[in-house]
Amino acid sequence: EYVLDESKIAEEEKYDGYYAAATNLCDPAKEILAVSHKRYQIEDCFRIMKTNFTGRPVNHRLPNRIRAHFLICYTALLVYRLLEARLDDQGTHVTPENLITTLKNMNVTNIHDVEYMALYNGSKALDALNQLTSLDLDRLHYKPTELNKKIKKILG
Repeated sequence: EYVLDESKIAEEEKYDGYYAAATNLCDPAKEILAVSHKRYQIEDCFRIMKTNFTGRPVNHRLPNRIRAHFLICYTALLVYRLLEARLDDQGTHVTPENLITTLKNMNVTNIHDVEYMALYNGSKALDALNQLTSLDLDRLHYKPTELNKKIKKILG
């Protein structure tokens, strides 16, 4: 038979929402926490690559294709992190899943070489990207020249 120690649970609940780090290092606490935060960021990058950018499994056998696969994944991660930083600078937080899903879903279809029609819907992430880039990404129809200008603006 199990019994819950309610007093211990109440004591531990006081620390809910706090992050604690224990170490035997003599360095200042701020330095230790900064290194720990960087480690978390690195682990988060690997998680995003594995989960959102299909970094694994690698379904290639030739070395140049394996390198190309990871180069694409790292480039996508870099673009994501740059967008995330710019969004954070403007005071908007978008989760990796929301931002990546929004970007993946931003497909258009060519209608008789006259215009492109957006096949995606609005979202919080799309609104944030619109505010950041001033690209009018929430329109339903684009002329080819407009879309080319948007691509050139993105690529700088």
